[in-house]
Amino acid sequence: MIAPPGRALAQNGSSGEGVHEGEDPRPRNSTNRRLRLKNPFYPLTQESYGAYAVMCLSVVIFGTGIIGNLAVMCIVCHNYYMRSISNSLLANLAFWDFLIIFFCLPLVIFHELTKKWLLEDFSCKIVPYIEVASLGVTTFTLCALCIDRFRAATNVQMYYEMIENCSSTTAKLAVIWVGALLLALPEVVLRQLSKEDVGFSGRAPAERCVIKISPDLPDTIYVLALTYDGARLWWYFGCYFCLPTLFTITCSLVTARKIRQAEKACTRGNKRQIQLESQMNCTVVALTILYGFCIIPENIYNIVTAYMATGVSQQTMDLLHIISQFLLFFKSCVTPVILFCLCRPFSRAFLECCCCCCEECAHKSSAAASDDNDNEYTTELELSPFSTIRREMSTFASVGTHC
Repeated sequence: MIAPPGRALAQNGSSGEGVHEGEDPRPRNSTNRRLRLKNPFYPLTQESYGAYAVMCLSVVIFGTGIIGNLAVMCIVCHNYYMRSISNSLLANLAFWDFLIIFFCLPLVIFHELTKKWLLEDFSCKIVPYIEVASLGVTTFTLCALCIDRFRAATNVQMYYEMIENCSSTTAKLAVIWVGALLLALPEVVLRQLSKEDVGFSGRAPAERCVIKISPDLPDTIYVLALTYDGARLWWYFGCYFCLPTLFTITCSLVTARKIRQAEKACTRGNKRQIQLESQMNCTVVALTILYGFCIIPENIYNIVTAYMATGVSQQTMDLLHIISQFLLFFKSCVTPVILFCLCRPFSRAFLECCCCCCEECAHKSSAAASDDNDNEYTTELELSPFSTIRREMSTFASVGTHC
């Protein structure tokens, strides 16, 4: 039987010669060559110097962010007097900052240095999803903190006698989680992995995570994805930038006015605690300013991508994108530092936590705490539900454990 011309051509080769037994039928110079990843540190060029700078900066952010956010979570979880709703919100924020730095930072740095995603399509989809979800968690947490501060300033007589039960705290955190995770789901549908040839023989193609809607999606999801893609720029700007900024400014101004009224009236009988509450209000404002500053480049990148992509080089777009991602990691790294610097209960708890590693320091810390327990220690626990009740504070002090 005579074989078809196409199949006979495949058997005999393009030159009409057959393939001898024992020979590899694949071309020797193209597909049989192993693709190599780019070495960002050698040879020494301007790109390699930039790679060393990126690596050093990422190591500093990684170390500081991991230690700081773990310390915040440890302080809230292992000290009974710190388990208020405000501290629970801050611990929840620290958890997401820890997740961003621990999981997303190494993947982003690996892609920046090698131009290849470590887990390919999975990391291309999951990294933007976690980043956008963390923005939602930060936005809703800042709004919840502002509401809690306003509640504290309005109910100046009863706020510190009220104990937030576990179910109420869990419900508030669940609303924040569910809202942030659901609002970030479209990022999984929009992201697609694109490979581009870098032009070097034997070099693995560069991989880029782009916003592209797959035509294989079901009709309903495809239409929703198109709608979200068209409104993504302004939704991103309004929900993740304008909402926390305007809400925090408004609530902080009203809360500061209430605090000044309570201080003049001496409603609580202790101006030291009112000053600490004002300090916490300033801390929330500082966290919002940091968040707004770090989210601005991402909004600029979205605007440039939507309206000026044709007039801007791809290198400039990549640079703007990596700057926006580094600022997101920087925000997650600096947030616990702001808490320790501006919020005295956290700073004192952190110092006591560090002193627990040394028995001598722990002995000195316990001796110092016992000396000024009547005039300083209880008033520094501004976020504690028992901070105005010395008798109950002394009863529950033994429940708290060091981290």
